[in-house]
Amino acid sequence: MVKKSFRVFGALAIAAPIGTMSPMKDDLPSRDAAERTALQALGWLAGQPDLLPDFMAATGAAPDSLREAAARPEFLGAVLDFLLAEDSRVIAFCDAANLPYTLPMRVRAVLPGGDLPHWT
Repeated sequence: MVKKSFRVFGALAIAAPIGTMSPMKDDLPSRDAAERTALQALGWLAGQPDLLPDFMAATGAAPDSLREAAARPEFLGAVLDFLLAEDSRVIAFCDAANLPYTLPMRVRAVLPGGDLPHWT
């Protein structure tokens, strides 16, 4: 029997044999790559009429200032926070963008506020 360890990315837990997963910080994207992925997530959210109003309400963003807000790394962190709040959002975005399900959490860790501890 192979012992497994679990790493949690957002609400997604991934099982792998112990010793086969590298530390999360070794897998982090560059800041530029993280911002590009967050912008990709924002574009995806903008195309989701059922999610966009909730996102706008949660972030306090206004439609006329969205482009300006997207230039701020802190706002991009809020995009990832919203996406990561629900597994279904992570899965839908990653499936649409053909990205691994763990990427949004790694991207969030690079953006401002991503290094804060999560108490949930």
